[in-house]
Amino acid sequence: MPNYPYIEHHGATSGVTGSCHQLHLSPTSSVLVDCGLFQGAEASSRGAKANDLSIEFALDTVRALILTHVHIDHVGRLPWLLAAGFKGPIYCTEPSARLLPTVLEDAFMVGIQRDAKLAERFTQLVEPMLNGKPYREWTTVIEQPDLHCKVRFQRAGHILGSAWVEFDVRYPEEGRSRRIIFSGDLGAPHAPLLPPPDTPYRADVVVLESTYGDRLHEDRRTRRQRFQAALEQALVDGGTVLIPAFSIGRTQELLYELESIISSQKGDWSQMPVILDAPLATRFTQLYRELKPYWAKEALARVAKGHKPLGFEQLLTVNTHAQHQAMVNRLAQTRQPAIVITGNGMCSAGRIVNYLKAMLEEPRHNIIFTGYQAGGTPGRAIQQYGPQGGYVDLEGERLLIRAGVTTLGGYSAHADQKGLVNFVTRMRHWPSEVRLVHGDIEAKQILANKLKAKAQQSKQLFEVVIPN
Repeated sequence: MPNYPYIEHHGATSGVTGSCHQLHLSPTSSVLVDCGLFQGAEASSRGAKANDLSIEFALDTVRALILTHVHIDHVGRLPWLLAAGFKGPIYCTEPSARLLPTVLEDAFMVGIQRDAKLAERFTQLVEPMLNGKPYREWTTVIEQPDLHCKVRFQRAGHILGSAWVEFDVRYPEEGRSRRIIFSGDLGAPHAPLLPPPDTPYRADVVVLESTYGDRLHEDRRTRRQRFQAALEQALVDGGTVLIPAFSIGRTQELLYELESIISSQKGDWSQMPVILDAPLATRFTQLYRELKPYWAKEALARVAKGHKPLGFEQLLTVNTHAQHQAMVNRLAQTRQPAIVITGNGMCSAGRIVNYLKAMLEEPRHNIIFTGYQAGGTPGRAIQQYGPQGGYVDLEGERLLIRAGVTTLGGYSAHADQKGLVNFVTRMRHWPSEVRLVHGDIEAKQILANKLKAKAQQSKQLFEVVIPN
């Protein structure tokens, strides 16, 4: 008989997508933490299962779904979870509850059927199940004589509404308890729009993401200088700066930084438009504006001084497909410098593909990567082979990479190695076990070694597990 509680991982063990973890509390009760889509090579590696997203584990004990945040690799399999019969409550933070219906509507339209009415019916099905909770407040998920389970959300600083989740599990009849933490995705500590991640006080087990477990980010000042230099180059080249970005989190942070850079410059900068060519990102940017109380103090101070970080004068939005195609043609054929933010973030689909087809072979254009590029995606290929004059295959077409390629690590919405190590080692009471998920195998291994070295220095004992 298994020793409860224990954790079963249904995704994010062999890469950085498909986060889904089941916390088994007793023979009759468990909870799910996230239920995300597999992306890039991780979807392909599933072979015959790549397009079969049906839930492959039993749901008979699952009492609730806990969501750390609303990125698609953490929530994208929700339609299949409901189709498999899940009818329980869904707990998340209050901002996540506001953002989730829009995310799910888009996921439904892209991944299941491009039918607006069906997508709306699906979101209407989900909305009554949603329980948006404040940060730092305990919520009882299960209460019965032999088992009490509470959860609370703490700030993760990754995107608006993101959280790491803390479970307090008690077995009254046995007189024992366990504190278990799932990190979700942790943010970098100096993100301009969001407060930094909270530090846990104690835990017995931590399930920790490891996306950047093998590297350190640039500091904020350096990344801003490099960003500005890339934009200045675009002014000189008379080209477009393409920034592939996901709709939630990265886009809004980039807009904030662009407004800050542009408002501090003179001359030609006032003529350079910032084009947000992503209808979904535009909707999320509006939701971000509405959720201003959750912004960081720095961002609120800029607003108080009269700045409009997410709605400045030079910001143009492109919505319809006809407008998008016209914009691609115009920027490809003229020498007007422009900044375009569009999706998707790994260049595997969406409007970015049309821009790349039109501009990738022209040296006057530049591509700036600000986020993680998963293996097997066009984004990773451009990032890897672009600086050496390589090529990329896009929708069956081979394109030479002649545009400039820049990677700005500091804009990642993920914590770097230092942030991940600090998340564990700054606890007052260290865990006995750390389980590394959501990262490439090399990143996990390097992070595991770093954690073990820290434990040795501090004379702490804990086991680092890399689940298969």
